[in-house]
Amino acid sequence: MRIPVQCLQETFETILLSRGVETETARIAAENFTRSSVDGVYSHGVNRFPRVIDYLDRGLIDGSARPECVAVMGSVERWDGHMGLGNVNARLAMERACALAKQNGVGCVAMGNTNHWMRGGAYGWQAADAGLIGICWTNTRPNTPAWGSFQPLVGNNPFVLSVPRSDGRHIVMDCSMSQFSYGRIDLARMNGERLPVPGGWDEEGNLTDDPEAIARTRRVLPIGYWKDSGLSMVLDMIGAVLSGGNTVSDIGRKYADEIGLSQVFLALDPAFTTPEEIDRILEPVLEDLRNAQPMEPGGRVRYPGERTWQTREENLRQGVPVNEEVWRSIQALLPR
Repeated sequence: MRIPVQCLQETFETILLSRGVETETARIAAENFTRSSVDGVYSHGVNRFPRVIDYLDRGLIDGSARPECVAVMGSVERWDGHMGLGNVNARLAMERACALAKQNGVGCVAMGNTNHWMRGGAYGWQAADAGLIGICWTNTRPNTPAWGSFQPLVGNNPFVLSVPRSDGRHIVMDCSMSQFSYGRIDLARMNGERLPVPGGWDEEGNLTDDPEAIARTRRVLPIGYWKDSGLSMVLDMIGAVLSGGNTVSDIGRKYADEIGLSQVFLALDPAFTTPEEIDRILEPVLEDLRNAQPMEPGGRVRYPGERTWQTREENLRQGVPVNEEVWRSIQALLPR
């Protein structure tokens, strides 16, 4: 089924308001869930919404909280998220990082004591829409095996990089440190699909593309084997040091759920280079990709973020595809 975009946003906002979320906070959060869904990231948009409401209902997220700047050093700021809605905190953090970058060439906001930011790529698009280069990452609960171990000790810490283009069709890479995020694995399981490539291990210790088997073991495949472990650890450590917040180990010890995260938002102003010059620099790379010989007949090589535009245009015209079971669960959350 497809749900009109305006209906989707109004439904999200109504439910958030019914949970005591302040009006502006509810608007920003609903907009984030809607835009992520419009862009085809259903796993961190419409499909994730009921879990966030569960966290609000259980008091794990403070719907009335607003992030607060607690320390400043030049163009680097430390913020406390006060356990508020993660996607709202992240939006405001990148907004502040962009403002600092416009003033100083670079801006950095490190946010501690916050929650799941939903779709990380949203903040890469946000920076690029402002004409800035964006870099951001978050830690998570311990949900990925450290290399050489069966035990989940590191996070699949999503990492985002974005480069602006003058026509708005920006380069945006959004990836977790595992081959697939848990949200993407859950989406495949919900739709009765296999993953396009192996994404984790089954109970016999074999690599598999079966999302049901991976969900049972919770052993996801790192993107670069041992390199993933190292990168995940360093991103986690930098985030905690800059924000004064929790490491992945702290999160695992303190909480049963994925809350109390640490995040970093960087924006860089490419002011030495005009938007037209940026396009000129990027175009030969994109042209090579367009002309690359595909592995399969009819296939093509895409740059990070290219598919987003195609999905966005389709969903704006036709409405957002929503799993019927997910939509029923969202409708059940509306105030009676």
